[in-house]
Amino acid sequence: MSDEAEHAAQAVAVFGFELGLLKRIRRSGWWHVGVRDPESVAEHTMRTAQLAALLAAEEGGDPARAALLALFHDSQETRTGDLPHTAAAYLSKPEPRQITADQTARLPEPSRDAVRGAVDEYETRQTLEAQCAKDADKLEMLLQALEYRDIGVQRIDGWLESARDGLTTATARRVADAAVKVSPLAWRDR
Repeated sequence: MSDEAEHAAQAVAVFGFELGLLKRIRRSGWWHVGVRDPESVAEHTMRTAQLAALLAAEEGGDPARAALLALFHDSQETRTGDLPHTAAAYLSKPEPRQITADQTARLPEPSRDAVRGAVDEYETRQTLEAQCAKDADKLEMLLQALEYRDIGVQRIDGWLESARDGLTTATARRVADAAVKVSPLAWRDR
């Protein structure tokens, strides 16, 4: 293996280790309502990517692209942690593109450009796929809130309202309307 190829492989491995932090970083807002062990950012990201693909398929977009955007939508939290919305009044919002640029600075150009492009597209929300990825982020939060409510967590109405208010695609709004009417275990009955 050439020195350049070895350096590129090491850079991808290093970024892979950094992304692994997302498996240990908890979604901190849920602590406010008493969830002792909320899902990790990685767990949230996985279902968000899956939902983004489904929303894009239903909306006539590219499911793979929407899923890719969703996969990197919170990758910056390896550097910032998961900041609940209550922190916004006390902190300047970190610029996701700058964090991503720092995270990917040592990656080989094709990988670097792919990640930076995905984050930029997600943040600008100019494409249907980016809108589906953002809606999937909100929809995943709504589903999680409903799952927590189903096991007895109270005071989740703010999460439900925030999620529903942020949806832009017709498909996501329909899914949210349906989700509040069915049991989180309805899938077992089919």
